[in-house]
Amino acid sequence: MASLISGTGSGRSIFPKGPSFTLENFSNKDFIVRDFIEDLAESAIPVNRRSGPVQQAFDPKPLIRTFENALSQLASLSEELGEVETDLLTSVRRAEIQHDTTLDTLGRKLDQSIDSFNALDISLNQPNGINGIDKNGRRPSDAGGLVAVQIGERLEELDKQRRRALDATFLIQCWMEVSEEGRLTSLDEMIRRQSSGENKVRCAVIARQLMKMSQRLDPASWTQTNGTKKVNGITNGVVGYRGHNTRELIEKFSETLEKDLLKQFDDSYRRQNFDDMLECAKVLHDFNGGSSVVALFVNQHQFFIDRSQLITEEVTTDNETWERLADPDSDPPGVEPSLQSLIDEIRVVMQDESFIIKRAFPYYDVVLTKFIQRVFQQSIQQRLEMVLEKADTISSLAFLRSLHASRSYINNLIEDLKAHGLTEHPEPCSAQTALSLDQQLEELFVPYLVGNSYIDRERKSLEELYSSLLFKFTIYHSRRKKTPTGFMASLAQQGTQLLATAKDAYIDRLDSSELTPTQKAMMLRVAGLRDTDNNKNEIEVSDEDGVLSVPNSKRMLKWLAEGVRRALELGSGSDTPKDVSALLNLLLTSMGQVYIETALDAAVDQATVQETLRTEPDMSYLLSLQPAITITNIMSRFINTVLIRLAESNTTVRRAMEIQTKSGVERIESKTNNIMRSTITVVLNWVTKLLAGQKKADFRPKDTDLAETLQTATCSSICAFLNRVNSLVSQAIDGQNLEVFSSEVAISIRDLLFEHFKKFQVSATGGLMVTKDISKYVSTLKTLTLSKEAESGVEVLSEIGNIFIIGPEALRERSRNFAPGGAGKKLQKPDFRAFVMRRDDSGSVGIQSVLAGL
Repeated sequence: MASLISGTGSGRSIFPKGPSFTLENFSNKDFIVRDFIEDLAESAIPVNRRSGPVQQAFDPKPLIRTFENALSQLASLSEELGEVETDLLTSVRRAEIQHDTTLDTLGRKLDQSIDSFNALDISLNQPNGINGIDKNGRRPSDAGGLVAVQIGERLEELDKQRRRALDATFLIQCWMEVSEEGRLTSLDEMIRRQSSGENKVRCAVIARQLMKMSQRLDPASWTQTNGTKKVNGITNGVVGYRGHNTRELIEKFSETLEKDLLKQFDDSYRRQNFDDMLECAKVLHDFNGGSSVVALFVNQHQFFIDRSQLITEEVTTDNETWERLADPDSDPPGVEPSLQSLIDEIRVVMQDESFIIKRAFPYYDVVLTKFIQRVFQQSIQQRLEMVLEKADTISSLAFLRSLHASRSYINNLIEDLKAHGLTEHPEPCSAQTALSLDQQLEELFVPYLVGNSYIDRERKSLEELYSSLLFKFTIYHSRRKKTPTGFMASLAQQGTQLLATAKDAYIDRLDSSELTPTQKAMMLRVAGLRDTDNNKNEIEVSDEDGVLSVPNSKRMLKWLAEGVRRALELGSGSDTPKDVSALLNLLLTSMGQVYIETALDAAVDQATVQETLRTEPDMSYLLSLQPAITITNIMSRFINTVLIRLAESNTTVRRAMEIQTKSGVERIESKTNNIMRSTITVVLNWVTKLLAGQKKADFRPKDTDLAETLQTATCSSICAFLNRVNSLVSQAIDGQNLEVFSSEVAISIRDLLFEHFKKFQVSATGGLMVTKDISKYVSTLKTLTLSKEAESGVEVLSEIGNIFIIGPEALRERSRNFAPGGAGKKLQKPDFRAFVMRRDDSGSVGIQSVLAGL
């Protein structure tokens, strides 16, 4: 702030002059009010008073004078500043007025321009008359626009004629050069001078025109292959001398031009110069349709060069993977690794190259289609064939699994490429590209899926697995002695033929030279055989081999389900009903007839044999019923849930499958019913035989103590037998079937016992024996699963025991309570009389009076 204080002059004065300052002092950005005041106060104190040893009294007068002087100067500056501000405001107002005037002028000029443009546009698009003259013969002010347009069109037409004339001149010049000098100097100079794409396109067009001229004006060059000729005369109205083969020269020039363009395209591709590639592609497309540049791009692609060296490599998957592939009980290991690696690489290459194709070709969709065809028909197809050929040498199942895994993996590739979009990325690919991808996928697998070749192979593979699994079962039952007669004999004969066919087919397949070692080992393992068993017809089998196995049936259905899945994904939708119908036929034959019905036939045979035996019947055959019923239920549910639903699109096939399934299940149910009916006969025959062994003296014992503690031996034997039967039947059947069977057995035995006790003379002590036997019979029969009607029918037996132990008065009272009807359920008068007559005291007066009252 020292600059603000202009101190006193050299002369002394009583009152020193105050500081002076101007507007510039306050315009400084470093100006601070506090510093300004401090400087004023400091300048007001004389120099001789600012320091000294003696403290002087404060004198305000210098400060007052200094501040008064500063205030007067500030007032002057304020007035000066106000004048400046007034001048500035006046200038601003003048500038605003000038600005508004300028805007109005420009607006009027803009409106005039718009009106002029509209008038010109109307005169150009909707003229009133010819050359802008309206109907009144006057020329509007805007008629000049139409004249200008007409002049422009005429000039364009003249320019085109000029260009055609120049082109014709240049074309004639080129023809003269090639026909008389044997070279195309002008075209060569054009390419050397300006090697742009436009000039190359022009050269290509001229070369095509020269070729047409040669064909018309120089036909002789089209009849000789090479060399020169000398001809004088007239050709097509043209007289001249031509000593060169124009066709050959033009073709050589065209080939050279094409090679140069292809080389330029290839160099640009290596430099990733897409604009130059696009220019070359356009030229070659106009020159020869672009086939050569497309072939260069596709055939010389580094992917095909590298893969051509690897495609000859053998399929080197480890043996463990191939064994898993051939094992029907293991999950499929998936696609072959080398094929998987190829497809993964193709996915990346296709996505990367589609970006280049779109930028380098004007017709990129055609190039992409060619590239896709090359990838699938060369790389994927060759590797796929090698993988499937290798799998075919392992086993038929390995081939089918490899085919399915390869198709699924390649299909995933197709879907990924469609989603990526390729040249349309990030949008989905075009319909043409999607169609090309789908077509290549179908063509890859046509040789393996054409006609019935696939489903026949699938069926053959399942037949081999089923025959292997059931081989010991068929051997066991083929050696079993069969003793049916009548209609059952014909059914048994059919079963025998099926068993023989299945067994012979398996043995013939094992001995076939077409069988691979891996497949043979698999078939032997599934059958539970060793390769050292030379004569398969003489192998040893146990009773367990002839018993139905629910786990084995589940294995069969698992193999079939895997085959159905492959058929769905490999076959077409229209063939699915026919394919599942073929698999249904195989299932009903192998599992229904060969497996379930054979076991039921064996049970029927055993039950028939037991009907006439003199020893206690062996009803262990009943144990085969439960697995047969379980397997039938599983099979029927699988058929109805899976196979028949897959055939819903074809009503005829579906109905045929339903009829076939119903017939197969009904045959199984019929044989099961035959077994249960034979079992009832066996039980009743044996009970009848035991009752026939009842001794006459059993109910007239002499030892009263013995009568009070034991039942008769016949009763004990029958009850023990019925308990064993109940145990076996409960394991064989359940639910309503068990109730119907048990009820029928109980009612039949009740009737046998009803008649049985009419044959024996009963003493008073023997009456206790009868009561005890009947009580045992009733309690035993009630342990069976009976219906309410059967249980009440069994209770009738209890009344028989009472008849032999009650006195005459009680008998007389009982004889008054017979209910009418209900034969077989209630005790009737004839039965009552018969039982009373078997009492030893039936001749007494009391008993005779009771009989007389009846």
